[in-house]
Amino acid sequence: MTNYTFNYSILDDPAGSGDTFAFGINNPGQVVGDYLGSDSKHHGFVYNNGAYTSLDDPATSNGTVATGINDSGQIAGNIQDASGNGQGFLYSGGMFTAISYPSATPGTAVFGINNAGQVVGIYSDSSGRLHGFIYSGGTYTNLPDDPNGVQTVPLGINNEGQIVGTYIDANNHNHGFLYSGGVYTTLDDPLGVGTTQAYGINDSGEIVGFYIDGKGIQHGFLYSGGTYTTIDVLAATYGVAQGINNSGQIVGYYIDYFGNHGFVLTATPVTPNPPPPANTTADMVLYHGTNSQCEIYDIGANAIPDLRHQR
Repeated sequence: MTNYTFNYSILDDPAGSGDTFAFGINNPGQVVGDYLGSDSKHHGFVYNNGAYTSLDDPATSNGTVATGINDSGQIAGNIQDASGNGQGFLYSGGMFTAISYPSATPGTAVFGINNAGQVVGIYSDSSGRLHGFIYSGGTYTNLPDDPNGVQTVPLGINNEGQIVGTYIDANNHNHGFLYSGGVYTTLDDPLGVGTTQAYGINDSGEIVGFYIDGKGIQHGFLYSGGTYTTIDVLAATYGVAQGINNSGQIVGYYIDYFGNHGFVLTATPVTPNPPPPANTTADMVLYHGTNSQCEIYDIGANAIPDLRHQR
């Protein structure tokens, strides 16, 4: 089991009126998301080297949300059209290209993007059920539905083509999934009760998302090496981990008493303590990293001798 320390940076777009959401991060460390403006509409942003740049699709005046970014700076995101229906977009080379699944009723939404320009998204069919697709170079490819669910929602894709997301089962419970090599694997955080969703995956297979606990509180998580680690930011009452890059930087957002805030955090594995000397029966060993010695305390015998053993 690996333990982590988390170092946080809070993202609050100065153009916003109090609400900022971070959704995606690439390997150079550029972050995308959206903020709520003084006009009560959402505006996309790119955060790079401490500076925010707004991103608004000219095809709509109803708001823009940036959801994913690859290493070339291509951005996936969503808007609402004039009829209020959802529509995805790809922003590349200064141009917006609409992504609208041909048979969607009524709308389309897109989320993650990898370095090959593959975008994962969802559409709603005539019965209102959600299905996944991959958009690449103007072509839409259906993603097979997770056999465990009645609805499938892909949310992230890495450069290996592995996809993460959530499926909704017949009891309306949400479960995370990993789709790799044509096989679905269910991801359920053991602390979650009825809801786990996976949002982002890096090229090492580390996955981030969120779960809801037995008290109805939402927490972010990092899934790495078969272990789930909870991510709770500061005094948050609600949190989501949305994206992760190959350096282990994680983005997401949380809610406190003042509103919604984006964050970037770095997860650093904690080096475990070295083992005690062989054949020792001491109850406690205090290791001195500076001089490679250790003090052995026989607490059970109520004696604290200073016995030093050279390692």
